[in-house]
Amino acid sequence: MPSAVADKIAADMQAASFIREMFEKGRRLMAEYGPENVYDFSLGNPNAPPPDAFFDALRAVAADRQPVRHRYMPNAGFDDARAAVAAFVAREYRLDLGPDGVILTSGAAGGMNCVLRAICNPGDEVIVLAPYFPEYRFYIEQAGGRMVLVQTDAEFQPDLDALAAALTERTRAVLINSPNNPTGAVYTAERCAGLARVLARHDRPDRPLYLVCDDPYRRILYGLDWCPTPVHDYPRTVIVSSYSKDLSIPGERAGYIAVPPAVPERPQLLGALTMLNRTLGYVNAPALIQRVLARCAHAMCDLATYRLNRDLLCSALCEYGYALTTPRGALYAFPQTPIADDVAFSEILLRHRVLVVPGSGFGRPGHVRIAFCVERETIRRALPAFQAALAECRGG
Repeated sequence: MPSAVADKIAADMQAASFIREMFEKGRRLMAEYGPENVYDFSLGNPNAPPPDAFFDALRAVAADRQPVRHRYMPNAGFDDARAAVAAFVAREYRLDLGPDGVILTSGAAGGMNCVLRAICNPGDEVIVLAPYFPEYRFYIEQAGGRMVLVQTDAEFQPDLDALAAALTERTRAVLINSPNNPTGAVYTAERCAGLARVLARHDRPDRPLYLVCDDPYRRILYGLDWCPTPVHDYPRTVIVSSYSKDLSIPGERAGYIAVPPAVPERPQLLGALTMLNRTLGYVNAPALIQRVLARCAHAMCDLATYRLNRDLLCSALCEYGYALTTPRGALYAFPQTPIADDVAFSEILLRHRVLVVPGSGFGRPGHVRIAFCVERETIRRALPAFQAALAECRGG
């Protein structure tokens, strides 16, 4: 019987099934045992309260009853919103960046699709460091490119030798994510500088090699004052980010692309991104949220919720005997599994009504991702199950 959808899409749906399958299994367990007795750590859905500045801005914008405020905007976004975001990015990255270097997008996903479509020719390679956000592959392939996976080291830092070995004449971009989903690793300043040196050896005027920074977790840090970045070390760096995590408003789809002044082809690239923001169907962030960002682009949610959750979860896992690199940022822990088969261990946890995502889905088998952006009581109630699952694997 012929497929109702394109063959490629049918295959992609199957490949993207880990998180979706966990979600559906969780629904069935909740129906059977009650939501309070199922511990779902599968989704990275920020749950810290948005800051007061966001709600103040939202009320002010809602009270501004001028119809013009809700009409179509320029393809790159409203001028005042772009100016506010540019000022925020300039301060956060210590850059000289004006409003002309910012394009507002429908979340970081919309921005990433615009960037990859702008720079990739059919068959171009995009290097992704693993573990990685699994939708990257779909974004790259939708742009006509091919994803090339390069593993990070044991601490989830960039392996510069492995990266250098993976670069070819077809490499068009390297895509990085720090703080990282799924590991919570934050790339060190030394690795960022080393990454820039490796790329500089392969960059050519007739064949630009871009570094794309997917940075939505940039300000979600623990014990660090600032997140290192290669943007100052490598001129052809493009920033893609959103306010989903640091304002804790993921459902509002408030994203942006920032193209620093050092990018040699900046005017041409900005022109392409502005056109694609419309023609790919993303068409900016919504008008209402742009007006809100114009008033609160520098605001930040309280990280205490995530920090306490991280400490509670990771301290207990280490005490029980899990091998774990404590995350320095983002919303996830990524412990090793006590058995080699991470999918099988996820099923063991599922029998204890704990939902996690196998590391295989992120390109790093032998681990599981635990999203700790949940209610603290969920973590407390789940800890005996994590301990019991580990004991079960060890024959205890």
